[in-house]
Amino acid sequence: MALITLREVLDKAAVGNYGVGGFNVNNMEQIQAIMDAARETNSPVILQASRGARTYANDKFLYHLMIAATEVYPEIPTVLHQDHGSKEACLSAVDMGFTSVMIDGSLQADHKTPASYEENVAVTKEVVAYAHAKGVSVEAELGVIGGIEDGAGAGDMKSDYLTDPDQAVQFVEETGVDALAVAIGTSHGVYKFAEKPDGSVLVMDRIIEINKRLPNTHIVMHGSSSVPQELLAQINQYGGQIKPTFGVPIEEIQLGIQHGVRKVNVDTDTRLAITAAIRKFFIEHPDKFDPREYMTEARTANKVMIAERMKAFGQAGHAGDFS
Repeated sequence: MALITLREVLDKAAVGNYGVGGFNVNNMEQIQAIMDAARETNSPVILQASRGARTYANDKFLYHLMIAATEVYPEIPTVLHQDHGSKEACLSAVDMGFTSVMIDGSLQADHKTPASYEENVAVTKEVVAYAHAKGVSVEAELGVIGGIEDGAGAGDMKSDYLTDPDQAVQFVEETGVDALAVAIGTSHGVYKFAEKPDGSVLVMDRIIEINKRLPNTHIVMHGSSSVPQELLAQINQYGGQIKPTFGVPIEEIQLGIQHGVRKVNVDTDTRLAITAAIRKFFIEHPDKFDPREYMTEARTANKVMIAERMKAFGQAGHAGDFS
């Protein structure tokens, strides 16, 4: 029961009208924090590995760490998801045993230049055909998410990068994807908005419009870390130099969930929680040097933050939906 597909999770989330966080992982402590939070809140889980994470940790190390999580936490329904993959990355993830892949056909091979609609459709259809034949779910992206993460992204957002609702209908019909990531003004990384975003920069109306046209399609919000101000303050208090920045307010994510958003990607918030805990530990314990001590603090801080997101997204209490 532990290992399931993205489609299974999002179908259940649609019935229950809740969202599920997709949390990015790079190492053992991040995976443990996510699974501990899931056990504490009785939540289903989406473990996400980006191309950068697979390079950093090595494919085999990272895959087997995620598989270990399903063995240690057998009661937690878990998706192994390739985040922002090229065609090659997606196909290799399918072959490795991932249960879901995200083909990012919105960008060309340099992972920075926006691709044409036709290019996006072509590569997405290839991945859908390959993955679906092996029982693996596929998420795709239409429009371009701003920011740069793991070397991928279009940099500053432009209004013409936002997802067109009519084109979204055509894209889903042509590709047969299981979930669609839409561009609404969010971006990857910590520097999302210079001030708390309003409707002029975070275009939630676009999600509402897409959901009206595609009521049975699972929508995904990328770049949806909330960038807690208390974590920025803690990092800077203990020697950091993070410039003022704001993320996506939780209430806006919850609005999206009420209008078809079923998967919410969170990465930056986990990095901030880890960094804040480690910086605090080193300042308060300058004599310490054992990684097991400071990484325990980091893991606990990350778990607390993730559990809060699981409750806010509504997935808490729903692990039993899959038994």
